[in-house]
Amino acid sequence: MATLVFDRPPAADITALTSRPKLTAREIEVLLAWFRSDSKPAVARTLYLSLGTVNTHLTRIRQKYAAVGRPAPTKASLVARALQDDIVALTDL
Repeated sequence: MATLVFDRPPAADITALTSRPKLTAREIEVLLAWFRSDSKPAVARTLYLSLGTVNTHLTRIRQKYAAVGRPAPTKASLVARALQDDIVALTDL
């Protein structure tokens, strides 16, 4: 006889919740600065980086999320992933 299990997410959801990319401290710093600013050039100025470096960090962050099966192609999806992974709280935004 099959047993039904309630209040338990499907296996794919469990994997998604436990598959967190390993972001560097600098990647997290750039990500948070981008969330709090209006543009990537503003992040570059704030963190004393080139715009290319900011773009490189964001590209690598997106690649890391995609590699663990949790793609985040937009800024909004990166915010959602950061919230899910406790990188940022709503009060920080």
